[in-house]
Amino acid sequence: MSVIETMKERHSVRKFDPEHKMSEETLREIIEAAAEAPSSWNLQHWKFLVFQSEEKKQELLPIAYNQQQVVNGSVTIAVLGDKEANKNADVVFGEALKQGAMTEEIKEKIVTSIHGAYEREGYNRDAALINGSLASMQLMLAAKEKGYDTVPMEGFDKEKLIETFNIPERYIPVMLIAVGKATGEPRPSFRFPVDDVIIKDSF
Repeated sequence: MSVIETMKERHSVRKFDPEHKMSEETLREIIEAAAEAPSSWNLQHWKFLVFQSEEKKQELLPIAYNQQQVVNGSVTIAVLGDKEANKNADVVFGEALKQGAMTEEIKEKIVTSIHGAYEREGYNRDAALINGSLASMQLMLAAKEKGYDTVPMEGFDKEKLIETFNIPERYIPVMLIAVGKATGEPRPSFRFPVDDVIIKDSF
């Protein structure tokens, strides 16, 4: 499928084959593709907390308000946004410096700008959620290309997730994504006509 065909074919699925096991190779390929998502200043504001064992998925079930797809999917992934992604700046731009893509002066100017942005109230949380969402969508498209279906979930107890799975203060849950082999066809979903969602130049 082309990228656009993959986008059109991807629908949220909540019924998965609980017997199907995803290979480690496929899981890595999906996450590698997700991690190619764009991000502000290329700071890569994401971590992927993968629930694969039956034991951990059962722990997750009540936190996800008993949505059965979190245990029936081959894996459920908690996408976490990094509220301190500015700490990645020296590594990211240090690599660019090593490759000769920029000078030390330019690197320091960019890194200073990044730290300045992170001093603004609320910026770090917004950046974590926005950039984490970009990686989430890319993950779902990669899964579809690999023959898997997905469902994103925002209905879960975020505080309990953090507490139960020892998520550091640095990270904020963006969403849960159940990934698996669908049983049956997805439910048709309504989409507004494109002319209803395009606004040119100004309202």
